[in-house]
Amino acid sequence: MTSTASSPPARTSPNVLFAHPSEAAFARILSYYRIVWRYEPRTFPIRWAPDGRVVESFTPDFYLSELDLYVELTTLKQSLVTRKNRKLRLLRRLYPDVSVKLFYRGDLGLLLGKYAVMGKVPLHARTRPRALLPMPE
Repeated sequence: MTSTASSPPARTSPNVLFAHPSEAAFARILSYYRIVWRYEPRTFPIRWAPDGRVVESFTPDFYLSELDLYVELTTLKQSLVTRKNRKLRLLRRLYPDVSVKLFYRGDLGLLLGKYAVMGKVPLHARTRPRALLPMPE
């Protein structure tokens, strides 16, 4: 199956297709430091219609299983981040036991810049996760 702009990126292939280059760069940093990660492994419903259908959901970019932490990256213009912040607030209210860290464009730029400048992280087009672990039910 080929990933298109409207379909979700493949998650089961050894070579993950990321939605944005910053996600691939972040994954390279995690892999370099041998941090186990999964890309978009779980979608959390955050709003339902009166009939019970899910009408809005949130899918964090990464899950770091050894830390039990979800990570969401945003490289959007600051003016467009409001929607993502609202979704994150809903997720935290509905799922208080789920830990999520949001990296804004500036945070991500500092992190990626530090490791790219140091030459520690190879910049390959595709990144292989260290492990793909099944999500606990």
